[in-house]
Amino acid sequence: MQDFQHYGAWRAAAASALQAYGAALRETALIDGAGASQLEQALARLREERLSVAFVAEFSRGKSELINAIFFADYGQRILPSSAGRTTMCPTELLYDPALPPCIRLLPIETRVQHLSTSDFRADPDSWTVLELDLAAPERMGEAFRQVSQTRRVPAAEAESYGLWDPEDPDGAHGLGPDGTVEIPRWRHAIINLPHPLLKQGLVILDTPGLNAIGTEPELTLRLIPNAHAVLFVLAAETGVTRSDIEVWRTHIGGGPGRLAVLNKIDAMWDELRTPAENEAEIARQQDEVARLLGLDGARVYPVSAQKALVGKINGDMGLYEKSRLGALEAALFHDLIPARRELVARQLRADLAVLAAGQQALGAARTRDLVEQLQELKSLRGKNQGVIAHMMRRIELEKKEFDASLFKLQGTRAVFARLSTELYSTLGMDGVGAQTEAVRAAMQAARFATGMRTPVRSYFAAMRANLDASSGKVAEIGAMMDSMVRRFSAEHGLSLASPMPLSLERYGRELDEVEALFLKQFGTATLLMNSRATLLARFFDSIASRVRDIFRAANTDAEAWLKTIMAPLETAIRQHRDGLRQRQASIGRIFEATDSLEQKIAAFEATQLALEGERVRLAALAAQVEAALDAPLDAASVASTAQETEPA
Repeated sequence: MQDFQHYGAWRAAAASALQAYGAALRETALIDGAGASQLEQALARLREERLSVAFVAEFSRGKSELINAIFFADYGQRILPSSAGRTTMCPTELLYDPALPPCIRLLPIETRVQHLSTSDFRADPDSWTVLELDLAAPERMGEAFRQVSQTRRVPAAEAESYGLWDPEDPDGAHGLGPDGTVEIPRWRHAIINLPHPLLKQGLVILDTPGLNAIGTEPELTLRLIPNAHAVLFVLAAETGVTRSDIEVWRTHIGGGPGRLAVLNKIDAMWDELRTPAENEAEIARQQDEVARLLGLDGARVYPVSAQKALVGKINGDMGLYEKSRLGALEAALFHDLIPARRELVARQLRADLAVLAAGQQALGAARTRDLVEQLQELKSLRGKNQGVIAHMMRRIELEKKEFDASLFKLQGTRAVFARLSTELYSTLGMDGVGAQTEAVRAAMQAARFATGMRTPVRSYFAAMRANLDASSGKVAEIGAMMDSMVRRFSAEHGLSLASPMPLSLERYGRELDEVEALFLKQFGTATLLMNSRATLLARFFDSIASRVRDIFRAANTDAEAWLKTIMAPLETAIRQHRDGLRQRQASIGRIFEATDSLEQKIAAFEATQLALEGERVRLAALAAQVEAALDAPLDAASVASTAQETEPA
C-alpha cells in the first residue's frame, strides 16, 4: 500500500512544482493562450489521474474477499460482502469523488432497454438510486453494500428484453422457473464512493459479477476491463481452470501488461496429513498447470489465500499472513504497475513542460529583442540634434504603417482559416456520428439474422474511420497554412516565431481499431451461427456507439482547443511587436519634446533588460524543479523532500 501512497505523493509534488512554474509564467506574462491551455491540461491530468484495478472471476472464487484482503483490511472487517454463492451481481466500482458524499449509486437494471450504455448514464444523476453510507456505523454500511447482490425474478420475456436470457440457449433453460420467471440482477451497475486513503489518491477498483456478465454487459468488454491498468483473473485452487475460464481469458483479458492470474483458496490444499513440503509441491503443480492452460508465464500466476490473509491482517497474525502468500501478489501489483504508470504520466508531463518552456523562450526572446532594438535606437541618439530624432520618429511611423498593412493582409488568411475550421467540424462533428449511429440501428433492425446484423456494424466502423481520416487531412491543411503564414510574417518583420503546435488524431484511430477488434472477438461469425444473439448484438452496439461517441467527443475537444490556440503565438507576437513600436515611438517622442532625459531612458531600459534576464534564470530554476519532481524516486523521503523544495513561497 505504501507504493500507492508514494505515487500519490509523487503526483502531488509534481503538481506543486508545475503550479509554481505556471504561476511564475503568468506573473512575468511569458505564457500565451496555447501555453495556458497546455498548463491546465497537464494539471488536470495530474489531478484526475486514476489507477484502475479490475478483478475478474466466476462466482465463489473469493474475488470479493481478495479485494477486502488487499485494500480494506485496515477497516478491521469485511467491506465488500463475502460468502458462499454470488455476492456481486452487477459490476461494482469503488472510487472516491470529493464532490459527492460517501454513498452507493445504483443504476436500475431497467435502463438496459434504452439505447444507452452505462457510461451514458453517469452524467445523469436522476437515473441512479443513491444510498448514503454511514461511515461511523459499520453494520449499516455492510447492509448497504449487500445491495450489489440483490436479485429479482421477472417474466422470461422481460429478461429477454434486457438481454439477460436467451430462449434458444440450452443453458438458459436451467434458469427458467416453473412459473416462467427468470432471476436477474436488481441493479445494472454500482458505484461506491468511499473516502478510503487509497481511493482518495486515485485508485479505482472494479469488481465484476462473474464470467457470464462479461458477455452480457458490453460495458465490461468494451471499456472497463480493457481500460484497467491491471486485471487480476481469480481462480480457485480446488477447481483450477475451467473451459469458461479459458474462453474469458483468451477473449477478454489475455496475457498483456498488468494481467495476472490469482490461484485463490490455497488453504483448501493445506492438508494436515501431508508435510508442508508436500503441500507446497501440490500448490506448485497446480500453479504450473494454470500457467500452461492460460499460456502465461508461471511467475505471473500467484497462489494465495485471500481469506487467511484478511484474518491475518485484521488479527495481527503475521505468521498466517505470510502463509497466505498474499504479500507476493501485492508486491507484483504495486511494484510493477505503479512505476510503469508513473513513467507514462511523467513522459506526458515532460512533453507538456517542453511546450511551456518553448513558449516561454519564444516570448522572452521577442521581448529581449524589442528591448535591445530600443536601446540601440536610444543610444544612437546620443549627441544627435532634434532633426535626427524627428527623422527617426518618421521612420518608426512608417514601420508602424507597414506593419498595420500586413495585418490587413492577414484578414484574408483568417477567412480561409475559418472555412477550413468549419470543414473540420463537419467531418469530426457529433451530428455526423449520431446520424451514422441511427442509420446502423435501422439496418440492424431490418436484418433478419444476427449474422446479417454484423455487416452494418462493420460499415459503421469504416465510416467512422473515414471521418477521422478526412479530419486528419483538414488538420494537416490548416497546419500547413498556418506554418506558411507564420514563416512569411516572421520574414517580413524580422520576428522569431516557432512553427504552430501540431495536432495528431492518430490515437483516436487506434482507439477505434481497438473497439472494432473487441467487437470482432465478441461476435465472430462462428459464435453468431451457433447462438441466437441478435438482442445481445444490438445491446453491444449501444455500447460501441457510446465508445465511438466518446472517442469523437475527445477528438472534438482536442481539435477545438487546437484551433483556439494555434493562432495564439502569432497573435501574441503581433501584440508584442505593436506594443514595442508604440513604446519606441513614445520614448523617442518624449526625448524629442525633452520631457525626460535620454540617459534616464537608457538607464530604465537597461534595468528592464537585467530584470528580464533575472526572470529567465528564475523560470529556468522552476522548470528544473518540475523535472526534479518528475525524476524523484517513489519513496517517502525523496517525494517529501521534492514537495518541500517545490512548495511556492
